[in-house]
Amino acid sequence: MTEVAVTMMVQVNTDRHIHGSLELQEDVASIVEATLTNHASRTTRVEVHLSDQNSEKGGDADVRCAIEARLEGFQPLGVHHDAAALSDAVQGAADRLERMLEHHLGRLESR
Repeated sequence: MTEVAVTMMVQVNTDRHIHGSLELQEDVASIVEATLTNHASRTTRVEVHLSDQNSEKGGDADVRCAIEARLEGFQPLGVHHDAAALSDAVQGAADRLERMLEHHLGRLESR
């Protein structure tokens, strides 16, 4: 039996206050792919939206990461997480999405 590598498309979008460099896109995609690895075969696309809620003003938990996952045959599922640091916002949102997928897919399997 041969193993087929499944790639989940991760699209990263930023607002005008966050520079969407190639390095940032690769880092975000890496975090999302690592967190959602158990669901990669069912997930066709993941959209990540990064925004700075307070722009130049600063403040606690002003970076928002919203993630929307598209599963084969289902409506998109979305979550968001706010944090002071970009990487914390991405990891927090990815963790929330992973829990949501576990719950959603677990309910489907129990039927």
